[in-house]
Amino acid sequence: MAIADLLHERFARADRLWLDLVEQLTPEQLGSRLATLPSNTIGGQLWCVLGARESYPRAARAREWQGFTSPVEPERTTDADAVRAALEQTAADVAAWLRELETDDDHRYALALLEHETQHHGQLIRYLYGLGIARPESWQRQYALDEPA
Repeated sequence: MAIADLLHERFARADRLWLDLVEQLTPEQLGSRLATLPSNTIGGQLWCVLGARESYPRAARAREWQGFTSPVEPERTTDADAVRAALEQTAADVAAWLRELETDDDHRYALALLEHETQHHGQLIRYLYGLGIARPESWQRQYALDEPA
């Protein structure tokens, strides 16, 4: 299997995981943070994921970092509909970008973005456990997590 096919497959799986998570979260949960630890909110974590999806392809196309922007304003990170719409739009944008990849540097940016998303999966698993929020079944399967809370 070619690297391009693997990247499409892995990003499609990540897209499904994000949508499954947002589908079950309330605005209150999106605004939750780990009270006893330095942390941002769950929505803030998703803001960063969305921003990376916007910023990494832009950097790859320009051949250098162009700064970080996110399609969702920080104050809208508790709006599940806005976050979901941004996840869907950025998934389509990333899928289109993946079809453009040609150079090793392009693939490095794509792998860095995938690593970034995976790192946020790990962080959010800790949030879900720490806040007593049930993990989506797809996350249970993907990461062999304990049964939902």
